[in-house]
Amino acid sequence: MKENFEKSLEMLLHHEGGFVNHPKDPGGATNLGVTKAVYEKWIGREVSIEEMKDLTHEDVAPIYKKNYWDKLKGDDLPGGLDFAAFDWGVNSGTGRPAKIMQKYIGATQDGAIGPKSLTLIAENDPGNIIQYLYEQRQKFYERLDTFETFGKGWTRRNQETLKAALEMSNET
Repeated sequence: MKENFEKSLEMLLHHEGGFVNHPKDPGGATNLGVTKAVYEKWIGREVSIEEMKDLTHEDVAPIYKKNYWDKLKGDDLPGGLDFAAFDWGVNSGTGRPAKIMQKYIGATQDGAIGPKSLTLIAENDPGNIIQYLYEQRQKFYERLDTFETFGKGWTRRNQETLKAALEMSNET
């Protein structure tokens, strides 16, 4: 839902936290969930670690809107499902939650949410799709080589996303 972007972004930024540069994280230097490589591509130049540390909500919001929310058609998804897909898309790429939603609704799993997918999504209970996303996301995490290092945090994030998404779906 269009009106859910800001609320979803706030919840997402809570999950993403501040600046980190963990040696086992393949994303490298990251702040507010935006990697150095993504930010450099966005602004068209290299940035220093200090610039990464200084990123603000205003710096990253347009990146999240264009590269994740819009790609997942967040404005057109039911409340709650928009946040569940968005949060996973930021964490693991937009194609993954898109394909999982498409699998659930019986659409072609091409990773691009279009009119046919949106029609089929509208014919389903958003709470059931949210639950399915949660289950598939957890299975995905548990298969990753870095689950031992990051799994506790990913699992907590997935559980918090499920709870918030279901609450949002009940509000609409």
